[in-house]
Amino acid sequence: MYIQTTGASPDSGRPAIALIHGWAMHGGLFASLVERLAAHYTVHLIDLPGHGYAREDATALDPKALAADLVERIPDAYWLGWSLGGQVALRAGLDHPRSVRGLVLIASSPRFVVGTDWPHGVSPDLFRNFGEALQRDFRGTLEGFLALEALGSPSAQDELRHLKQQAFERGEPAERALHEGLTLLDEFDVREELPNLQVPSLWISGRRDRLVPSGAMPAAAALAPRGRSVVIAQAGHAPFLGATDEVAQTIEAFVEAAQAQSGAA
Repeated sequence: MYIQTTGASPDSGRPAIALIHGWAMHGGLFASLVERLAAHYTVHLIDLPGHGYAREDATALDPKALAADLVERIPDAYWLGWSLGGQVALRAGLDHPRSVRGLVLIASSPRFVVGTDWPHGVSPDLFRNFGEALQRDFRGTLEGFLALEALGSPSAQDELRHLKQQAFERGEPAERALHEGLTLLDEFDVREELPNLQVPSLWISGRRDRLVPSGAMPAAAALAPRGRSVVIAQAGHAPFLGATDEVAQTIEAFVEAAQAQSGAA
């Protein structure tokens, strides 16, 4: 993995926050959000194996193992996971509550596919179809995915332009990692574990998200003992792009409340 650290000095006493990107992306996509957070936090931007500057890292995309590794390297931090990145953040919070101060999940669900007892998912065919399409047209499939990420946002064209400009600036992701990620999205399900989540969690969704139904995040927050959800009305799958200020302010309020609660405990 690759970790880029910016913002407040780790010796400043300010809280640290680790940001984990979604499928086929990299930490650089958070640039606009980092601009808002860097004055208040030490910010760690993570490129998962096979992505961005860690493209040549052949480590398996195993959320449990990756979370354990990252907690060793970034102890005592808040964790933010976007979409697929939320799987790693959740595992960190579930498995290492003494090292994780709190979780922020953006457009990330405890289960991504629909089920008889979970209406807040997508068809299981979606990720399988993406996998088949990658083998036929790698770059075209990735660009189609970018369009889906921007779809639903009132500033969809601007977001799509931004995603196209930034998505490959650290190189194309490794095809192996993309297929592993699709399998994770298809099979991931930690709903039964959420009632045991000990750290506070904030679940942010875009009401116009066309990839992860916005109802998934409030439903997940209801399962977590210290969970809270925020639905951003005018946002799609990447609300930190189209509603950067609102997302940053929501995160800052969450961290401030968690810090106050921790200090009072």
